[in-house]
This record gives sequence, C-alpha cells and structure tokens, in this order.
Amino acid sequence: MGKLLFTIITISLFLFPIAATANPTQNEPSTEEEAPSYAQWGRVAMQATKERYPEAAIIDYLHIGAITRDGITTEKFKLWLRGKEKEFGVYIDIRYNKETEEMIDITFQETDR
Repeated sequence: MGKLLFTIITISLFLFPIAATANPTQNEPSTEEEAPSYAQWGRVAMQATKERYPEAAIIDYLHIGAITRDGITTEKFKLWLRGKEKEFGVYIDIRYNKETEEMIDITFQETDR
C-alpha cells in the first residue's frame, strides 16, 4: 500500500508540476514614472484632507477621474474618513495648469454617502 501511494504521488508531481511563485514586488511600480498619472495629485488630496480634518482617519481612497478644458485639468477624488463621532466622505477637486502642473485651487465637499 505504501509503495502504491508513493508511486501515485511521484507520478502526479510529474503530471501536475507546481508553478513557480512570482516575486510579489514584481507587479508593483518600481519608479515614479510607472505610477498612475494622477498619483501626485492623490498625495496632494490626502495631505490636504489630513490638514483640513486632523482628527479623522482616511480609510478609503478613490480616484474618480480627470477633466481637462482649456489647459486646466481637474482631478477628482473621493476619500472616506472616520472621525470620533461619524464616518463621512469628502469629494476633492484639484485644479491645475496642465502644462506647468501648477496647482490653481483645491475644493472639498462633504457627503454622507
């Protein structure tokens, strides 16, 4: 019985080889150039939100998208925050000059959803 089990296991190893595990960091961007185009503005949105709501923790982050019109781009984000008393969302719009990447303004709008 033991020999039969050993033979079955040995044959199955040749028929169904175990795939090599990929390097877990292989899929992560290794340089800033590989990060999404909105990443720098996402960091700005998170930092500005922390400054505006210092008692709240950011628990979720969403890049909604970007709109460009007449050389001005608006990056849109939604962050979900947990404060001492409640959880709430904040829509953040960051407007900047597309050519110079100079920030024009940033707006916040709270939401309960």
